[in-house]
Amino acid sequence: MTFLSAFLLNIFFFFAPAPADIPASIYDFKVEGLTGGTIDFAKFKGKKIMIVNTASECGYTPQYAGLQDLWTRYGARGLFMIGVPSNDFGGQEPGTNSEISTFCKRNYGVSFLMTEKISVKGDDMHPLFRYLNDQAAKMGIYDPVQWNFTKFLVDRNGAANQAGIKLQCRFDAKISTSCMNAFGIHLKAQVINNGSNASKLETFAVK
Repeated sequence: MTFLSAFLLNIFFFFAPAPADIPASIYDFKVEGLTGGTIDFAKFKGKKIMIVNTASECGYTPQYAGLQDLWTRYGARGLFMIGVPSNDFGGQEPGTNSEISTFCKRNYGVSFLMTEKISVKGDDMHPLFRYLNDQAAKMGIYDPVQWNFTKFLVDRNGAANQAGIKLQCRFDAKISTSCMNAFGIHLKAQVINNGSNASKLETFAVK
C-alpha cells in the first residue's frame, strides 16, 4: 500500500459515518447473554469496558485465566470485562452456548459477563464488532480482529477524545494479561498498524 493510498483510506474511515444500523454509542448496544438474559451496555457507563472475542479450543484459550484475574482484581475499580465467544477462526469454538459456559466455569472459574456466541468477522459480523471495527479504523487499525482473544478497551463513559475516537486501545491476541502490568495505572499494548505492518509499543493511562 502506497503512502497516498494509506492516507486516503485513513481520511475515508475518519470522516465516514457509521452505517445506519450501527448505534453511535456503545451504550446503545444490547447483546444476548451466554446463559440467557440481555447484556445492556447502558449499565456500564462510568466504567472501562474490555471486550474480548474468545474461543475454547485455541492456543490462547488459557488467557481466560488472566482475564478472570483482571476482572476479580479491577472490576470494583472501574473495569468491566465482557467475553464474546465466536467460531470465526479455525472452528475453535464449535460448542453450544451451554457447553461454552460449562467449559469456562469448570476450567477457568469465569464469572465475568459473556455474550452468546456471535460472529466477529465477515459478512455476518455482529453490529457490536462492526462498531469496534469502525472505532479501530479511526485509530489507523484496519481489520483489527485477526484471531481469537483480540482485546478492545473502551474509554470510561465512552467519551470521545480530540480525534473523535471512543476506543482507547486495541490489544493483539498475542498480548496476554500478564503484559498488562500495573493495570490500575498503565497498560502496555502492541498496536498493529495493518496498513504498514508496523508494530509499536504504546502506554495508555487508564486512571
